[in-house]
Amino acid sequence: MKNVESILLGGGNFWITEAIFKNLRGVLRVTPGYAGGYLHNPSYREVCSGKTGHVEVAQIYFNPKQIDVQSILDIFFEMHNPTLINQQGIEKGSQYRSYIGCESIQQSKSVQDFVKNLSESNTFPKSICTEVAMNKTFFEAEYFHHNYYQIQKDQPYATRLIAPLLNRVETKYKEYYATPLLAS
Repeated sequence: MKNVESILLGGGNFWITEAIFKNLRGVLRVTPGYAGGYLHNPSYREVCSGKTGHVEVAQIYFNPKQIDVQSILDIFFEMHNPTLINQQGIEKGSQYRSYIGCESIQQSKSVQDFVKNLSESNTFPKSICTEVAMNKTFFEAEYFHHNYYQIQKDQPYATRLIAPLLNRVETKYKEYYATPLLAS
């Protein structure tokens, strides 16, 4: 597609990443899945074992004329802790590591420059350990993982973990959101 780029973002559970990026202005599609590992077409259960090398990611398709990579990265680094190794919050294992899969060498350079500048800014008390890689493979997650937050808003994981984070990010970056995500 013309005027469309993609990027893979892994910042913990892909349900959270999908919910954060789903309604951003300029984001065309968000798909949960797996990347960065060696097993072909893994299942959720296999990825959760931590033995596939894969990380839970959301594949973000966006129009760079409406939202640039810098803005996407600003939001990504706000929504998770990139200083934790193989962990985000209560979720532990390599499948929850901080990960960015780039679609081009140019995008990879932009991402690496962004991470370097963020590291030098001392925004975080520890070193950033986000893995930046070329997006070689992406495996779409099983259908029941798609639109988790929209479908499961009343479930404890959604109400206790996703909703507060989504509200915080949406409030801080309200100019990027096409419509309010938490409206009834």
